[in-house]
Amino acid sequence: MFRNATAICLHLVGPLRGKKSGASLTRCLHQTLTPCSLCCLQLTMAKRLQARRLDGIDHNPWVEFVKLASEEADVVNLGQGFPDFSPPEFAVEAFQHAVSGDFMLNQYTKAFGYPPLTKILASFFGKLLGQEIDPLKNVLVTVGAYGALFTAFQALVDEGDEVIIVEPFFYCYEPMTLMAGGRPVFVSLKPSPIQKGEPDSSSNWQLDPTELASKFTSRTKAFILNTPNNPLGKVFSREELELVASLCQQHDVVCITDEVYQWLVFDGFQHISIASLPGMWERTLTIGSAGKTFSVTGWKVGWVLGPDRLMKHLRTVHQNSIDQCATQCQAAVAQSFEREQLHFGQPSSYFVQFPQYIQRCRDHMIQSLQSVGLRPVIPQASYFLITDISDFKNKMPDLPGAADEPYDRRFVKWMIKNKGLMAIPVSTFVSVPHQKFFDHYIRFCFVKDESTLRAMDQKLQKWKAELMP
Repeated sequence: MFRNATAICLHLVGPLRGKKSGASLTRCLHQTLTPCSLCCLQLTMAKRLQARRLDGIDHNPWVEFVKLASEEADVVNLGQGFPDFSPPEFAVEAFQHAVSGDFMLNQYTKAFGYPPLTKILASFFGKLLGQEIDPLKNVLVTVGAYGALFTAFQALVDEGDEVIIVEPFFYCYEPMTLMAGGRPVFVSLKPSPIQKGEPDSSSNWQLDPTELASKFTSRTKAFILNTPNNPLGKVFSREELELVASLCQQHDVVCITDEVYQWLVFDGFQHISIASLPGMWERTLTIGSAGKTFSVTGWKVGWVLGPDRLMKHLRTVHQNSIDQCATQCQAAVAQSFEREQLHFGQPSSYFVQFPQYIQRCRDHMIQSLQSVGLRPVIPQASYFLITDISDFKNKMPDLPGAADEPYDRRFVKWMIKNKGLMAIPVSTFVSVPHQKFFDHYIRFCFVKDESTLRAMDQKLQKWKAELMP
């Protein structure tokens, strides 16, 4: 390559020999170079700027739809997954104490986690998982669960490794796999038939055992589990988890399980961590989030729990990238967990009270959406529900948009502009080949203040009036 570049340069500059010494090199080049040779010179001098691992992953649906909503007046944001109400008082007080108390909390702490936080995480989750968790070897504190996921992918996924991802999936799983050099392999949750007129439920969406087993090969490195699932709100049952566990053990596959919504489970359903099943602790990374746990998404404190044989590789990535997380935020999370450990399982527990409140928000949204002909899939857990827009797709099939743009994306854009409501299209949570199977669903976030839900009601009632003959 360099030999060819040198030859081209000599070929181009050669005719300049003998020119007057005072002549401008630029002017001489322009007088000498033909359009073709100039193009060759530009190609020779050009360098690829971005890394190839960024190819095809630059689009972010959140940026697109938040921008659209911001351009319209008085849009109710039900798309983004964050609470628009105050965190629990004890968490706020813990943060205030961390900021105004020990001045050393303004400085670095241990690279892999503030010691009181890693200690309480080990104690708290050790009981739930049935493990003796070492705070130094089995816990890593990260910049949110997002940071935990990225660290796990970078530490364990190598060029050509296959990573099984359950659809619909939290949108970052695919690009994180690709950035690590892996190949995503998708398997879809599918709804079972329901009686006409009956509401659908996230528990009704299942993996086909035969199809799931067919996705495991000798190249499979990791299985990505998200329970409770975003965007569907599905809680995987013990039987489903046992099937996944059996396949992971049979094929020597690591399970990366995203469990950030584990405390937001409704209707008596139970969250089970796959790491608690026999033989799974040694091959599982369990990821959690203080943001989702205590309604403090801006603190960006997450963690990974797992065996040292896996965790040591995550620590290598962490120490050579992030290195440290904010000390004061970690201290506030530690104090919040210490408080919760004292109340755990009692009526005074935040993990008891908060899901009861959010379930009422969920039920409010379900009833409101149903009033305009939307058909929500009732979630067992999480911040979110998806709703079926098939009836609108049949009545309004030709909404504006590109010919190849999935219907749910066109519908959300139409809804933002014409109805003042923002949601997220579910086709953004699936692989491109499968978007046509999911383009009649959109996702709403119901973890919102009562005032936000009332604003939603006003928009929906106006919509309902427009539908009346």
